Amino acid sequence: MTSAAVAPGRWHFDAIGTSWRIDSEAPLREPERAAVSEVVEAFDQDWSRFRPDSTVSRIAAGGTAAALPDAAAMLALYDELAEATGGSVNPLVGDALARRGYDASYTMRDRGAAVTPADWREILELSENRLTLRSAATIDVGAVGKGRLVDLVMGALRQRVTGWLVVDASGDLALDGVQQRIALEHPYDPSRAVGVWTLDSGALCASATNRRVWGDGLHHVLDARTGQPVREYAATWAVAADAMTADAVATALFFDGGPRFADARGASWVRMRTDGSVEWSPHCEAELFV
Repeated sequence: MTSAAVAPGRWHFDAIGTSWRIDSEAPLREPERAAVSEVVEAFDQDWSRFRPDSTVSRIAAGGTAAALPDAAAMLALYDELAEATGGSVNPLVGDALARRGYDASYTMRDRGAAVTPADWREILELSENRLTLRSAATIDVGAVGKGRLVDLVMGALRQRVTGWLVVDASGDLALDGVQQRIALEHPYDPSRAVGVWTLDSGALCASATNRRVWGDGLHHVLDARTGQPVREYAATWAVAADAMTADAVATALFFDGGPRFADARGASWVRMRTDGSVEWSPHCEAELFV
């Protein structure tokens, strides 16, 4: 997914394992950049399964931590995702991903499929002030987490700057006050686009099975029920009022319940099957090249 160039302020940085770009009507000053860095670091410290000092790593063997600021919002959305997809999306999929090679050391060595416990709500408990794992498990919030962080960064900047803003975290993008034509990258040919989506507010998130690919047909989108990579869809794009919702919809669209979940959330979408055919939601405003 690529967006048209905007100006004048632009800031590139790397965070949570990907590249970010923030465009703003006026260049961001050091205090504003520091505020963004603080938000990103706090989120990564809480939720990254790739760093040993994070909260989710510290409680992975089973344990309790003080409730994390974003836990309630993200886990409530996971409840809806699990219901809509018949359990295919599950926040305890971290161990299944690690077994397939997408682990904290990036070994990319497949040790076979592992089924994620369907009763994740009996294992992962959120009370008013505590987050508890009742048995060993690795939390992975990849279905909603990057979108949530994009929203947090946008919120932090909105408290400090005026004028238009675009926050782009390599596939998860939020914008406010400026129109963007966003190309929907073809998953099998990055030089081509499936279509173009024009937005001036809200968020567009994309997911594709050609990202984070290794081994024999392995990628980062697993069905939690089987531990196997999804095979029917190659790429998804979703537009919603906020990036966390768009991120969740983009994940759900790899499964049969995705369109129903998107409709319930008021999101528009496009998805491409692995045979190259394209589907889209009613009233989708993307310009599709099909």
